[in-house]
Amino acid sequence: MSKQDIFDFHSAMPIINEDTEFFPLMSQQDEDEMNNEETPETLAILPLRNTVLFPGVVIPITVGRDKSIKLIKEAYKGNKIIGVVSQKDVSIEDPTFEQLNTVGTVANIVKLLQMPDGNTTVIIQGKQRFSLIEEVQNEPYIKAVVKKFEEQKHKTDKEFKALIASIREMSAQIIQLSPNIPSEASIALKNIESNSFLINFISSNMNAEMADKQKILEMDKLQDRAQKVMELLMIELQMLELRNQIQSKVRTDLDKQQRDYFLNQQLKTIQEELGGNSADLEFDALQEKAKLKKWSKEVYAHFDKELDKLGRMNPAAPDYSVQLNYLELLLDLPWSEFTKDNFDLKRAQRILDKDHFGLEKVKQRIIEYLAVLKLKRNMKAPILCLVGPPGVGKTSLGKSVAKALGRKYVRMALGGIRDEAEIRGHRKTYIGAMPGRIISSIKKAGADNPVFVLDEIDKVGTDHRGDPSSALLEVLDPEQNNAFYDHYVEMDYDLSNILFIATANSLSTIQPALLDRMEVIEVNGYTIEEKIEIAKKYLLPKQKENHGLQSKDINLKPALIEKVIEDYTRESGVRGLEKRIGSIVRGVATKIAMEESYEATLTPADIERILGAPIYDKDLYEGNEVAGVVTGLAWTSVGGDILFIEASLSPGKGKLTLTGNLGDVMKESAVIALAYLRAHAAEFGIDYSLFDNWDVHVHVPAGATPKDGPSAGITMLTALTSAFTQRKVKQHLAMTGEITLRGKVLPVGGIKEKILAAKRANIKEIILCKSNRKDILEIKKSYIKDLQFHYVSEMSEVIDMALTKNKVKKPLDLTIKIKPIVN
Repeated sequence: MSKQDIFDFHSAMPIINEDTEFFPLMSQQDEDEMNNEETPETLAILPLRNTVLFPGVVIPITVGRDKSIKLIKEAYKGNKIIGVVSQKDVSIEDPTFEQLNTVGTVANIVKLLQMPDGNTTVIIQGKQRFSLIEEVQNEPYIKAVVKKFEEQKHKTDKEFKALIASIREMSAQIIQLSPNIPSEASIALKNIESNSFLINFISSNMNAEMADKQKILEMDKLQDRAQKVMELLMIELQMLELRNQIQSKVRTDLDKQQRDYFLNQQLKTIQEELGGNSADLEFDALQEKAKLKKWSKEVYAHFDKELDKLGRMNPAAPDYSVQLNYLELLLDLPWSEFTKDNFDLKRAQRILDKDHFGLEKVKQRIIEYLAVLKLKRNMKAPILCLVGPPGVGKTSLGKSVAKALGRKYVRMALGGIRDEAEIRGHRKTYIGAMPGRIISSIKKAGADNPVFVLDEIDKVGTDHRGDPSSALLEVLDPEQNNAFYDHYVEMDYDLSNILFIATANSLSTIQPALLDRMEVIEVNGYTIEEKIEIAKKYLLPKQKENHGLQSKDINLKPALIEKVIEDYTRESGVRGLEKRIGSIVRGVATKIAMEESYEATLTPADIERILGAPIYDKDLYEGNEVAGVVTGLAWTSVGGDILFIEASLSPGKGKLTLTGNLGDVMKESAVIALAYLRAHAAEFGIDYSLFDNWDVHVHVPAGATPKDGPSAGITMLTALTSAFTQRKVKQHLAMTGEITLRGKVLPVGGIKEKILAAKRANIKEIILCKSNRKDILEIKKSYIKDLQFHYVSEMSEVIDMALTKNKVKKPLDLTIKIKPIVN
């Protein structure tokens, strides 16, 4: 090995001098001689900033500090023996004795070189390890008393030999994988006889932190040093393998891209030589696919025209891809491709009953549709609109209908849509044009007769981009949707075979013309009895399956389910109930997972422990101790509820005050009620002069909740009559109905939800308009067996039924004197 090779990698050498041209590898004999040398009692100490010197190893060091240069030059002129110690903190420019590690290496200065750039480079060889004892000199450089580092003797057993063999093998792998280590290093490794020197050689050259190398230098057992070297080599080998793997992957990806590019260029050249090109192949593929379609003559003619236009285009032109996408859409649409309907009506009934409890009117209408379709075969599909509060199963009903019919299922959420193009699509001339969501959904379904659910049709908005509700008029009109026009398709598309099912929470926000095109089916809220059955048959089994529980793991009795319904939910549907049941099931699952004991049959205490204290109290009717307070029935977006109308009188001039966040219609009901009462005061035994001497205040709690609608009309009139006559209202009585100025009682909606609210509030008697009798007949008798209904048509009948003969206090005094204020 030449002198230049010293700077390529740290070679292993015996004791050498400056005239050595070729350095043979250190033998065991050379190492023994070196270890037997006497360690000087005092040594000049050379601090090393970023390396550790091991015995027997030769390394070049560039000396830059003034103290170090002076030390090297003086030692080189003398016996050339120095002490080399690494410093603890590499950032310190001039370390003190305390800032040096306690173990270092005796070194022999082999060569002193003055480099062309002015730096001084010294080549040193490690000899023995020593321990620092105490400092004897600080200037011009550190001198210290040292003591030879005693190494414990080791046994060369089979385990140690295997460890050394593993270190040699792993070092060879690292040399092979690392591009920075010359291959000659592997030859040096094979020829090192001494195990101790092998460990030193590898420790000096491996890619490890200086702290780890210093730790190896300070170990007194050769076995421990070998084990530590093995661990560090393993880390280095893994890092090299990972780096090479990443580089190989990146290189492979680049190679694949280059390969694909060259292949595409060759394919293009071959096609040009054969008289064709890739655009011709696309053209031919479109033609072949078109032959397999069951199109009408008009569609064929339109497709051929557009295909010819594609053939005349330059494939590099921007419009080429637009035209190609358009033709592919025409091919992907299922023109006159139908799925076969299943006309087994009993099977359809079973599926509908299995998936949904109740909803008898909806199921009956679906079965009627299937029956007529089975007989006629070409009946136009109806447009059904399911209207009801959230959580009653309107959307999921569409899936059950699709399953019963054996049709594809498509759902389109209309909530928040404000752009007409979402329905009709964009014209192809626009950048980024695409078909409307109706056509896109049909393409996704892959059939021309799916069950198409238009979810939340009452949430469609309107802005400067058009009115989507108006665009839906054509879609949902059975007389027009056989020729639906999408701006992107530019052809009439037949939607008449699609079974459209729209869902809504309220009809008030649906455009009247759109509402007229749909067959409205009310999906009322569930009674407590129905909710209990739904929870038992559907919700609880579903939550058990979702949370990995068996049937035996949890038992919810109907009484507990009823407690959950009444104390923790207030809704017409069952969405909130399902969440509460899910919480209960998770509570049991936690007990099982944590292997805690519990009873499978839950108790009310268990429910409150899992769900917390009850959220809702049962609505109780207002007592009849005070005149002027009447219980009314109201409909909200989440189901029925009760409300209280409070009327009070105070001395004044007949002023009417309305509070409680009331809407215009509800305020008008109060004005009508007071006007009717004034006009018929004699019939109810009220002195006319009361209206001029007493102010009237009508309040509807809760004041923060907006309220509107005409159904509180008879309730307001009853409250006013009770206040003016001081007659109490009967116990456990509620009412709902609209009034006219002539005293007529008109029917109102949401009767089933209102009846459910009345049952929750422990109401026993309900006053309704005679026209609402039909709504009561649609409710199962078992659900309303505890209620008594009074049907009326005149307001006088309401007053006779609602007010008792007993008065709360004496009649109002008309001679109230207001004491004048004296200054």
